Amino acid sequence: MRAPKPQIIRVIDLETTGNAPPAHAVCEIGWQDVALGEDGRWELYGEGGSTLVNPGRPIPPITQAIHHILDEQVADAPYWHDVARQALDPWPRRLALAAHRASFEEQYCTPPLTRSADWICTWKCAMRLWPDSPSFSNQVLRYWRRPEGIDHARGLPIHRAFPDAYVTAFHLRDMLNESSLAQLLEWSRVPGLLPRVRYGPDRGKEWSEIEDESLQKFLGDRDEDVRFTAETELARRSEGGSVGRRDASDWLLI
Repeated sequence: MRAPKPQIIRVIDLETTGNAPPAHAVCEIGWQDVALGEDGRWELYGEGGSTLVNPGRPIPPITQAIHHILDEQVADAPYWHDVARQALDPWPRRLALAAHRASFEEQYCTPPLTRSADWICTWKCAMRLWPDSPSFSNQVLRYWRRPEGIDHARGLPIHRAFPDAYVTAFHLRDMLNESSLAQLLEWSRVPGLLPRVRYGPDRGKEWSEIEDESLQKFLGDRDEDVRFTAETELARRSEGGSVGRRDASDWLLI
């Protein structure tokens, strides 16, 4: 009797005509699955894949300069509504979807297309698990971490849907082996917890290092990640936390 296929988390990446649907649309989707093995470890599963998508509108030159997908390459491709459910919803085996900065993909991968899937944002989770990284982009994490088993050529070119999903899948694999699915989902549901101040006189400092007066100014920031981080740090201090540099493991306790 053939063993049942394992349950998976599907990592996806989209290339689009721009950043703001419905004015912009998908022109490529890529995916790579990660599955829990019998040994209790998560590993990449299957070959993954990608498909071009007809966005129903011209791709602006400024966007073509990023992913290099041409109008003539997608002219005869299927439309998004014809391919989205099949790519996004390998039900019932799929436990969740994942993407790096998943809020971008979620704009296009709406609940009706995903069967209201839960999402893991590997960008948010990376800041919790690996706060010492010099940056949290997909590619910086790739070269800073050097995940075991990654095929360098298979993860290229960047800004194409399958190679980017493939790289993200290695980050997700290691996150799941370091933490739990429930924890990654919980971190993904709230704004990003930034390890360091992004701008201003305290740029580059850990949030625990800046003075109370400086911290207060960030509470009204337009960026929800900045506000959330400032609020979290303020709450830590109100409970007796001291000002000063913290150990990386402290990020896992928040």
